[in-house]
Amino acid sequence: CETCSKEEAKYRCPRCMKYSCSLLCVKKHKLALSCNGVRDKTAFVSVNEFTDLNLLSDYRFLEDVGRTADAAARHCIVHSPATKRLLYCLRNKARGCNIELKTLPVGFTKRKENSTTFNSMENKFYWHLKLIFPHCHAEYTLKGVPDDKTLADILKPYIDPVESDPVVCQRLKIYTASPQSDVQILMKIENRNRNSVRYNELDASRSLLDNLKGKVIIEYPTLFVVLKTLKNDMVVLGQ
Repeated sequence: CETCSKEEAKYRCPRCMKYSCSLLCVKKHKLALSCNGVRDKTAFVSVNEFTDLNLLSDYRFLEDVGRTADAAARHCIVHSPATKRLLYCLRNKARGCNIELKTLPVGFTKRKENSTTFNSMENKFYWHLKLIFPHCHAEYTLKGVPDDKTLADILKPYIDPVESDPVVCQRLKIYTASPQSDVQILMKIENRNRNSVRYNELDASRSLLDNLKGKVIIEYPTLFVVLKTLKNDMVVLGQ
């Protein structure tokens, strides 16, 4: 037994493969290692150790995934008239602004995350927005961003040396220390081949709505904030 080192082991944990002699030692090892005792179905198995049991396990895992996705797709809320009407309205309003907004099926992460709304009284979008700072491996999610707000104002709390939050400023130090003229805002162009990834360069002085016009958006905009001197494989359309 790898817990008490006294008795002969009788059990082996499916999760961490630790040997135990009794229920008491099983509970102790779970507490000590924060182990839930559930086998990791996605754990790596080398080709040399791969057996028919592993193949069967993978097959059953894929079946479980299929059943879960199917159950989510059949959920009554997904197909309710209110949900469909809301999505149709959102896409229709975006089309009126010369934006091709596409929504994903239920179950996709972006579909769950998206909190974009359209205010009919103000005739304005409030976007769910994701900012990615690749040089610092940082991501930030913004909710309820008005479409008339400029990109420069959106980025001020993150990369402005004076107005940014001290904690964020420290994490994005490479951006705050660089001149503003070196900062570039890019958005990936959708519906292109994987081997031909291109980006649109956005104008920081213009509003979010103006920058999104004429573009395809899947669920919500994702903006990449890069430095021109460090940008490597992110090719802007036309270059």
